Amino acid sequence: METLTDRQQEVLSYIRSSQQQGRAPSLREIAAHFGFRSMTAARDHVRALEQKGALETAPRQARSLRVTRSDFNPPPSERFLEVPVYGSIPAGFADDRRQEKKGCINVDLQILGIRPTARTFALQVRGDSMIGRHILEGDYVILEHGLTPKNGDVVAALIDNESTLKTFVVDRGRPPFLRAENPKYRDLHAAGELVIQGVMVGLVRKARAQN
Repeated sequence: METLTDRQQEVLSYIRSSQQQGRAPSLREIAAHFGFRSMTAARDHVRALEQKGALETAPRQARSLRVTRSDFNPPPSERFLEVPVYGSIPAGFADDRRQEKKGCINVDLQILGIRPTARTFALQVRGDSMIGRHILEGDYVILEHGLTPKNGDVVAALIDNESTLKTFVVDRGRPPFLRAENPKYRDLHAAGELVIQGVMVGLVRKARAQN
């Protein structure tokens, strides 16, 4: 593969970062970001990246740029993210995020393939109720607050004022309930309120010392 120039790497990195935020940039946005005097310069860089196999775009479709170079590695500032870890998830999960924080965990966005937001957080797993989903004690689940859970999603939830990590289940029109992925534990049906505080989007497992 042809080597990219420093400027081409920067343009490619910007396009990739924009994709992670949900949409590819337009030529006008690329020009504005880099201070180009016209969109012609932005178009020239995009064409050069296409010729080198780093980008592809769909004809006559807006915002269709897509990074295709498998050897392209974004800088650490874009690839890694510090996600806050909370020892417990309080009711309501306030938008100002004043809950007690237990530190942070660095996650590799490229490996996990997630698009983090200001509402991304982590929770360390305690217990063995989710081993059927290969979620073990000591693992960190990466969760997104504000997502609507689908049947089968793993969620952090507040059920009758107690926090837990379980599988969200909707069955035949009955009220949603929570299911453990270990036959030792019963299903949880809310007597009062069931509040979904986060939907699992990733899992981080630290290497365990060998005895």
